[in-house]
Amino acid sequence: MNSLAKFGSFILFNIKVIKELPFIFKRRYYFLRVCKKIGLDSLWLIIITSIFTGFVTALQAIYQTKGRIPLSYLGVLVEKSVVIELAPVLTALVLTGKIGAALTAEIGTMKVTEQVDALESMAISPYNFIYMPRIVAGAFMVPILTIISMLVGILSGFFFSVLKYNISFYTFFSNMQNYFAMSDIYGGLIKALAFGITITSIACYQGHKTGNGSEGVGISTTNTVVYSSIMILVLDFFVAWILFGI
Repeated sequence: MNSLAKFGSFILFNIKVIKELPFIFKRRYYFLRVCKKIGLDSLWLIIITSIFTGFVTALQAIYQTKGRIPLSYLGVLVEKSVVIELAPVLTALVLTGKIGAALTAEIGTMKVTEQVDALESMAISPYNFIYMPRIVAGAFMVPILTIISMLVGILSGFFFSVLKYNISFYTFFSNMQNYFAMSDIYGGLIKALAFGITITSIACYQGHKTGNGSEGVGISTTNTVVYSSIMILVLDFFVAWILFGI
């Protein structure tokens, strides 16, 4: 029952945030500031992660097929794996550790130092001022970072294939073009959108529920990383099932 009550509280929290969406332009400064924090400040981390994602995808594609498919299909395997699955999921997991934890610690500190209570005493809703801009920024920036991750992952997979298997540009990309489907991109971006909302909403909720001083901030930060990581994998399955499995 306690878990069910917490889930209901989380749903009510998000309903209150959704009601504040018409005021996003009024909070554009905070929205842009969080966009920079999520996007620009995380860019190199995402690029480095994506480079080695492309490397290992190309390597594993050849190892797992063990010569059963021509090398001309290597680009197809890399593109499908990176775009549909690896780029959105790994980007979200990396951002969970960096952005989710940071947002929770920031809001949790505001909570335990009574800054949130001070806002409410001035008739300023924290759902409007604190939470809504951060959740919208997550929904906006995570898909953008995922697109960058897709491009870097494919290019690094091509670069590794050139060095390891001496594959030409035409060999790698010709069949990729033939088997490319826009549904791959749409699927990856829908996942990224869901992950972005999930990470920031859980981070804001955990920060909002923080108590017991600095110890509470640490507990809330840990909960954000754990719950967000689990929800990313759960949503990954259900979104993929809806988009590709039905």
